[in-house]
Amino acid sequence: MPQSPPPTYTAAVAPGALPLLGHGHRLLRGSAEYLSSLHAHGDLVAVRLGPTTAQVPCHPDLLNQVLADHRLFDKGGVFYDRARDVAGNGLVTCPYRDHRRQRRLVQPAFRRSQLQRYSQAVQAEIASATDDWRPGRVIDAFPTFYGLALRTLGRTLYSTTIDAKLARDVEQAFDTVLNGLFRQMFLPAPVRRLPLPGNLRYRRSLACLHDATRQLIAAHRDAAEAAGAEPDLLAALLAARDEDGARLSDTEVHDQVITLLAAGTETVAATLTWALWRLSRHSAAAEQVRAELAAALPDGRAPGWADLPRLGVVDRVVTETLRLHPPGRLFTRVTTAPTALAGRTFPAGTTLVVSPAAVSRHPAAYVAPALFDPDRWRPERLTPAARQAFLAFGNGARKCAGDLFARTECVLALATLLSRHRLVPEPDADLRPVPLATVLRPRRLHLRVAAP
Repeated sequence: MPQSPPPTYTAAVAPGALPLLGHGHRLLRGSAEYLSSLHAHGDLVAVRLGPTTAQVPCHPDLLNQVLADHRLFDKGGVFYDRARDVAGNGLVTCPYRDHRRQRRLVQPAFRRSQLQRYSQAVQAEIASATDDWRPGRVIDAFPTFYGLALRTLGRTLYSTTIDAKLARDVEQAFDTVLNGLFRQMFLPAPVRRLPLPGNLRYRRSLACLHDATRQLIAAHRDAAEAAGAEPDLLAALLAARDEDGARLSDTEVHDQVITLLAAGTETVAATLTWALWRLSRHSAAAEQVRAELAAALPDGRAPGWADLPRLGVVDRVVTETLRLHPPGRLFTRVTTAPTALAGRTFPAGTTLVVSPAAVSRHPAAYVAPALFDPDRWRPERLTPAARQAFLAFGNGARKCAGDLFARTECVLALATLLSRHRLVPEPDADLRPVPLATVLRPRRLHLRVAAP
């Protein structure tokens, strides 16, 4: 039987570049719509990030090809140059040569055997955060869920309760640093060094963030010496040894801690915020959720680890939210050798922009891709193309180590909130993405608490 010819892919240049800025003005507005629209020009689309020309894989096959070979398409470029100011050489930012060793050290903290203990912390933090919610109260969605995610992460990964002041310090520092990260990406080095107000705020917040991380590590060391620490991630890192038996340096431990704080807070908060807004706009999906929760939790208790198999609708809502609003806006990779992609040859040192949004609404993968439809993830409807184009957590060896933990946290949090309350958006909602924020999130979403 004759074999089908290999697929051919098209390459193009995105229109609309501005002098000096290139396409940065479109990319930095935060809209997933712009990235998801690039496939209309080609499967591999060139954009300009300031003076740098970058290639954007806009077809699921090409993006998976890039993600699968993290030696050839290594982490680097303008995004990671600045991200390493924040997270050093941690698991998310480290290059290929350091990744395997770091992955081995971090992965045990996310085994399924650990997730049941983590789910108890999620329940405890949700109960604490919502204990005083009464009908009529209005909450600011993203900051509320950010605080919830940060405190949950403190309990689970570090077995350490983050006190209110430290939580506020970390939240404010992250807000300034992560919001300034994209701005710093595109500023020339001489401008970044100037004592401009934005640069000074960024440096102060970065120093505060690193100081808060050192406090977390010190608190854990003190607790371990006083009463013995639980076998959490930080305890494992402090006790870990390299292959030659050497202990990890304080800098290496610090970089992993700050990486996990950065990766496990804003992403969860953004997903919960978008999910509640989407459900408020799609009554059929919201009714499915209410019916599932009534059947799974007939006694009105909070959902726990054992209930997860009965929360399929909530899980599909989370998946569909991540498809339409992938928290990670864009990342950069750099080729380490000459390579061919979409029929074109690129030299070593070529920059690629990697974004789940670039393929998350691709018509080759999804029917009615702009529609919020959690049922598209039912097993009987799920297609290989849809599965391949869902890259909210990445793919390959660099796929997010905490993907199952993040999904579990989102499902339990969403199920708990919706089993107890209806959360109705206030009329002042502004769903435009926050410009320059590292994570895709709305500018403003206030939710009014109502009886379920």
